[in-house]
Amino acid sequence: MGSFDHFRKWVLISFMILQFADGFYLPGSFPHKYNVGDQLSVKVNSLTSIDTEIPYGYYSLPFCKPSEGVKDSAENLGELLMGDRIENSPYRFKMYTNESEIFLCKSNPLSADEFKIMKERIDEMYQVNLNLDNLPAIRYMKREGFSLQWTGYPVGIKVQDVHYVFNHLKFKVLVHKYEESNMVGVIGAGDGAELITTRDNSSSTDPPAYMVVGFEVVPCSFQHDPQLLKDVTTYGKYPTSVKCDPVTVSMAIKAGQSVTYSYEVSFVESDIKWPSRWDAYLKMEGAKVHWFSILNSLMVITFLAGIVLIIFLRTIRRDLARYEELDKEAQAQMNEDLSGWKLVVGDVFRAPENPELLCVMVADGVRILGMAVTTIFFAALGFMSPASRGALITGMLLFYMFLGVFAGYVAVWLLRTIASGDSKGWFSVSWKVACFFPGIAFLMLTTLNFLLWGSHSTGAIPFSTFLVLLLLWFCISVPLTLLGGFFGTRAPRLEYPVRTNQIAREVPAQRFPSWVLVLGAGTLPFGTLFIELFFIMSSIWLGRVYYVFGFLFVVLVLLVTVCAEVSLVLTYIHLCVEDWRWWWKSYFASGSVALYIFLYSINYLVFDLKSLSGPVSAILYLGYSLLMVMAIMLATGAVGFLSSLFFVHRLFSSVKID
Repeated sequence: MGSFDHFRKWVLISFMILQFADGFYLPGSFPHKYNVGDQLSVKVNSLTSIDTEIPYGYYSLPFCKPSEGVKDSAENLGELLMGDRIENSPYRFKMYTNESEIFLCKSNPLSADEFKIMKERIDEMYQVNLNLDNLPAIRYMKREGFSLQWTGYPVGIKVQDVHYVFNHLKFKVLVHKYEESNMVGVIGAGDGAELITTRDNSSSTDPPAYMVVGFEVVPCSFQHDPQLLKDVTTYGKYPTSVKCDPVTVSMAIKAGQSVTYSYEVSFVESDIKWPSRWDAYLKMEGAKVHWFSILNSLMVITFLAGIVLIIFLRTIRRDLARYEELDKEAQAQMNEDLSGWKLVVGDVFRAPENPELLCVMVADGVRILGMAVTTIFFAALGFMSPASRGALITGMLLFYMFLGVFAGYVAVWLLRTIASGDSKGWFSVSWKVACFFPGIAFLMLTTLNFLLWGSHSTGAIPFSTFLVLLLLWFCISVPLTLLGGFFGTRAPRLEYPVRTNQIAREVPAQRFPSWVLVLGAGTLPFGTLFIELFFIMSSIWLGRVYYVFGFLFVVLVLLVTVCAEVSLVLTYIHLCVEDWRWWWKSYFASGSVALYIFLYSINYLVFDLKSLSGPVSAILYLGYSLLMVMAIMLATGAVGFLSSLFFVHRLFSSVKID
């Protein structure tokens, strides 16, 4: 009877949650309630430009500093790896309290170096990214009849060779009344909880509370009168009104001249509910073109890959059906006149060159692919939304570590398959899997980080973060990979259906080098993702919000399918021309898509990242791009190789040739 009562309670709770779904939020995203007059703190992301050569971040410029000093906010591992440095700012608001002409500070006279840095930052379109209640400040403007929006605002603007600074900010905070009527309440506790109800605060005498659902900023350039600032203190009221007109500028910066900063804030009650407050950031211009382009690409690539696959399967099926229809005497006669892929029956499963390296690369590729699928899947469900800074990178690291068990298992299983059941060397292979890609990534990150440290950039990864990464690597990832390798020694291997000859068959001379086909095979997988790649690159390097994880998951599934199909076709072509060396070729047939992605990255650097200043930023960009490309090569190569392995095994299991 007690179990039935518990079941009834859970049914009632589930029903109430579904009925009031607008009050249900994912973990880590519960709204913060503010009473009227509560202080709101605005924070700043110290890394506010794609240019990694900017020294010291936001407070290296002659901006106002908080009276309590600059303090770092709590950051997770993903934020540190992405270079985000969230710090407090001098801007302070009171909930639902409009304020105007608030004097912030007056800087010291600009030195020659500060004047030079300010001009450079204005020329480089250095963006200041403020956030309130975890919402980035968004800026709206109209240009040539189009409505545009950005996150953050520029330091200033250059007009006719004169540099103007935006020294007055006009903030608008959108708020929504906090409604507890949408929250599920339970009367009672423990086993005595029988009545489930909803809270109704309509008769409550408590003062109204609000949630922040929007944060907008309008930067202005305003010339303050120095004579009126003599008796004004910080957060005091400027004696005259400040007209904030974003179209006109008046505060030109000059060496030896001070800059006065001020701001105003207004609160507007909005119909936007808290779960929908990120819609303004996610609904960017050009969304229709984005969706149409991806859908068009998916349809074309699926159509082409489907035709290739149908022709491919029909050819093999007809070949096998004709062979099976013959009687034994005719089959024996046919075996003497073998041609095409049947001629390499005694060599098709001959061990490839560097088998251990192949096992390591395939296993690491399987782990990277599993990490990508799992991360994108949870991101599509909303668990890694843009509201949770660093959650995506943190999730990727955790999934990569725990999938080490699977990577070690695949590596040892493949090694035993190639070695015909011999488990010798399983520990060495498992150790290499645990250190191969993580070691390369760690070496590249360390090298690039030395460049960042040398340029005093805020994008540099702290030394303590490197220690954390090392602990995660050797205390979690390595043991799990070795454990997976041990399980692989106990797993059944893939039995070869035919015997391998003692002497290798000579491969006939080919009309075209095989590497031409291998490199050309990567164009089709690249066609499935090059449109989506533009939005991903813009999100990483231009600070734009990326949110279409559902479409990205579809693109990933299509990419895996096309990689498998391309590798199968290329493997069959090589076998038909009596080339039995298909192992590495099947791997790089699908893995060659990474080459085209790297070339696209270079194109993106040349034509879309023109604001990068100096060789260090370009080297960092290419270094991170190379790391990304290597991960893609391992993942897509693993898909192509495993598909070809099972295909070849199935093909030669379907026909008996003595």
